[in-house]
Amino acid sequence: MTLSEELSWRGFVNQTTLPNIEALDHEPLTFYWGVDPSADSMTIGNLAPAMMIRHFLDHGHRAILLVGGATGLIGDPDGKKSERDLKSLDEIARNKDAIAQQYRQIFAGKDFEIVDNYDWFKDLGYLQFLRDIGKHVSLTQMLDRDFVQNRIGEGGEGISYAEFSYSLIQGYDFLHLFRTHGATLQVAGADQWGNSIAGVQLIRRLEGAESHVFTAPLIINKQTGVKFGKSEGGAIWLDPNQTSPYKFYQFWLNTDDDTAQDLIKIYTLLDRDTVIAAIENHQANPGARSLQKILAREVTELVHGLERRESVERVTEVLFGGRDVHELPESDLDALALEIPATPLGQSVSTALVSTATASSNAEVRRLIASGAISINGQKITEDRQITDTSLVKKGKNNFVLVR
Repeated sequence: MTLSEELSWRGFVNQTTLPNIEALDHEPLTFYWGVDPSADSMTIGNLAPAMMIRHFLDHGHRAILLVGGATGLIGDPDGKKSERDLKSLDEIARNKDAIAQQYRQIFAGKDFEIVDNYDWFKDLGYLQFLRDIGKHVSLTQMLDRDFVQNRIGEGGEGISYAEFSYSLIQGYDFLHLFRTHGATLQVAGADQWGNSIAGVQLIRRLEGAESHVFTAPLIINKQTGVKFGKSEGGAIWLDPNQTSPYKFYQFWLNTDDDTAQDLIKIYTLLDRDTVIAAIENHQANPGARSLQKILAREVTELVHGLERRESVERVTEVLFGGRDVHELPESDLDALALEIPATPLGQSVSTALVSTATASSNAEVRRLIASGAISINGQKITEDRQITDTSLVKKGKNNFVLVR
């Protein structure tokens, strides 16, 4: 399958300045993709274009991965209703390191170069930038940008000169990488289209050369209509300290059927025949949620590695699949204790449930036991008792306490 066919089938094609996307099937080219260090981790929203880049790399194109040390000092205003809070240099430095490490994890084994736009902006003088770059940018075009109109129009909160200039700064990134690395393509999410076009215009005016932009559509949750990657608790992060591998795995596992059929194409590297077979198998028995299990397995392993993926699968099987908790190694029990209430051995069922606020009182526990709603390691109990070895106490369908 050619790259253009791969991108089309997987749903990665949105807007492009290329006359046709078959141009990507010919000679290898150098492209770049950037992430601003507004946080110390990417989200699964960032992961979608990253997966697209994996296909560019697999088809022989050369990647420059940018961490936006300079643009991060300003903050991308697109999609924001109000001015961003500025981050300190130290915070941005920490965020840059974290994002660069995630690049290395996602693109492990591939050929790419990581660059930081702070390196070419830190010594660039203000007057030099206005004279050499600003002179060639149309103010009218900048004012026509949707995010500018939203911020300065009726009911808008206004926009600072710094944020107004963001697209000009990003446009210079493309120009610089064209000059120094031969980059002729910027790939991005759909929300970066306007910022990316600024670079194409600069390259044409200052170098008399042709360059292009290729954007992937934003992923939208079909059930909620909101930008994909958000949950009730906020964003789904790639950093395991912000979204644990268990919660990360569960997020994919709980995806609805229609969305899962799209996401398995976008967020996994499984080939077309494998994906089609997985979808058909799921449609024949949707209750088994086999498609969601494949999706969760593949994405969790890509982001967190094989060992953690296997760990969260074992933990999930203990909680929801009938696997014995005694089969879990200590490392899995440690991970499980971070996800559900945990309490020490040597206490009764009622004490374990009440002390972890899983039940409100001993009287409630007695009523629950009488109604068959309390089990230990999968076995319903008929009376309160002491817990003397590692056990999983379950109340109802989805409330657990680990006693160890």
